[in-house]
Order: sequence, then structure tokens, then C-alpha cells
Amino acid sequence: MESKKNEAMVSNPEMQNKAIVDTLYKALAHGDTSTVVKLLTTDLEWWFHGPPRCHHMMRMLTGESSHSEFRFEPRSIEVVGDCVIAEGWEGAQVYWVHVWTLKDGLITQFREYFNTWLTVRDVKPPRWEIESDNHTLWQSQPRDLARRSLPGLLLAI
Repeated sequence: MESKKNEAMVSNPEMQNKAIVDTLYKALAHGDTSTVVKLLTTDLEWWFHGPPRCHHMMRMLTGESSHSEFRFEPRSIEVVGDCVIAEGWEGAQVYWVHVWTLKDGLITQFREYFNTWLTVRDVKPPRWEIESDNHTLWQSQPRDLARRSLPGLLLAI
């Protein structure tokens, strides 16, 4: 039964992408750079929104900082199309969202949002007429920061 479950996961690209991102966070937490390198394309595209001093993930990915300087512990990891969205927070001062885009089992694009509310919306024209015009696919859900005012961004995919 377990092997059928593993086969289903491998044949499902969304679950495979989620597993790859989960493996990335675990490798980063343990300082396993050889695994991290295998998961990223050599020409990773990166985008950041937040205070300049908060490029924590990119500094880890480039080796500029160690895994112990800032710990990323995702509170949720969700798949939205080709993207895997990880969200985490530590108390009322730190909130982050990472959007990873994968192609053929490799991470090709990384978007890092630090202390920023994020809404992901589908901007493709609908294939059929839909009564509602709400195309929100994902939205920030930080429970510890519900009363905090942060800038908001819309990511259109």
C-alpha cells in the first residue's frame, strides 16, 4: 500500500513540487548545501519585496549566511499551479512568504516577500463564464499578525 502511495505522489506534479520545496527547507535547516544545490537551477530568477536587511533566504541560498542566522520554518506549504507557496512567521515582528516556481523538478524562480501581505490571483481569461469574478488563488494567513498593518502586494499568475 505504501509503494502505491509513493507512486501516486511521483506521478502527481503538484505533490512532487511540494515535496521538493519541503526537502529544500529541511536541507537548509540542516545546512545540507549539496542537497540545496541539486534542487535549484543554476540561473535561479529571484525577486524580493521587503526591508533590504531582510534578504535572509537569498543570503542562505548564495552561501553568504549560514542556516543558523535565520531559521525558516514554514507554517504552511501549498501548491498553486506551477508555484509552491510557503508561509511562516515568528511572533508579531517577522512574517514571510516564499513563492517557488518549478520546472522539470528544479526550482527556477524564487520570490521572497518579507513583512508583506500577499494575494495570488489568476489573471487568465476564464474558459467558461463564471458568475463570481473572484479569482483569488491564495492569500496570506498569518494568525499571529492579524492586527498588524503591513504593505500588501498582488501576485498575478
